[in-house]
Amino acid sequence: MRNEQRTLADPLETLGLDPTQTALYTAVLRLHRATRSELAEVMNGPVDTLAGQLDDLVRLGVVDEQSGEYLARHPAAALGRLVADRLDLLAEESRRIDSALGSIRTLIRDYDMGRDYRSGPFPVELVSGADVLYESVMGMAVQAPPLTLLVAIPDGRTMTDFARKFADPWIDAQERGLMVIRAVVPVDALTLPGVRDAMTRVIATGGSMRTLDRVPSWFMTAGADAAGLPARWGGNLPEVAYNFYLLRTPIVVGMLSSLFEELWSRAVPLPWGRRGDAMAQVVRLAAQGLSDEAIARHLGVSVRTVRTRFAEAMTELGAQSRFQAGVEAARRGWLDQ
Repeated sequence: MRNEQRTLADPLETLGLDPTQTALYTAVLRLHRATRSELAEVMNGPVDTLAGQLDDLVRLGVVDEQSGEYLARHPAAALGRLVADRLDLLAEESRRIDSALGSIRTLIRDYDMGRDYRSGPFPVELVSGADVLYESVMGMAVQAPPLTLLVAIPDGRTMTDFARKFADPWIDAQERGLMVIRAVVPVDALTLPGVRDAMTRVIATGGSMRTLDRVPSWFMTAGADAAGLPARWGGNLPEVAYNFYLLRTPIVVGMLSSLFEELWSRAVPLPWGRRGDAMAQVVRLAAQGLSDEAIARHLGVSVRTVRTRFAEAMTELGAQSRFQAGVEAARRGWLDQ
């Protein structure tokens, strides 16, 4: 096996000096102070050619010129100047890279628009009936698991229908890894019969759900290529006999996904689960007239823990006082047994 000798790069060359500039800088270092003629003699080259190279070294900050003589700067200072210049270049390059990365969304949008333009009008399918809606989602989940399903639901009737007739197959599909559900629902739907149980099971099998005071309209996205829109924006599905449009185009999916994420960021997590139940407990007992000390004895925790949970509940509910927290908790269904 042949051993190849590796040559280490000259540090000055690494920082931007070419071999001729490096040799000239080394000559100035050894003479410490010299005229152009003296340096030309050492370098065995014409003075005119040397003049431009010396000007470059002065510009780079590794050599000083005083009254026609060239003085070598201390190597540490010279290297520091070169390193600083190189770091400035790297910082500028980093800013350019960040700018390029920041424009990637626009580039992707332009790519999708061009692809859709070449593909012709994107397909739109009018779908009618609740059964068809839920079965369509199941079909897409089976074809491309795991399907990420984003759903915004504006009304209690749709939530009641979901809990009563359609939750079980979706929850089963999620449990089998066919899809993952994320939903934003209106807060007043939490107290409807069967809804809490259905939502609890969605969360227990890996889904996520949050509540808003008002959800603007029903819509959904299924994966990266399909989206559902109501026949009339702002309405709920039962009012239009579950008529909706199924579109298969990345642009529409991207727009609705962005809208969903905006709603999600404004929505409030459900008061269920270990932490949520703990918060709801202290608010529920306080609403019954118990003091912090009595709540602590009832739950078997310290008074400090009770007050911490109440503070967390106030933050979660967006309340400024305990009274306001109690009112908001009742509205959100926290006080229901």
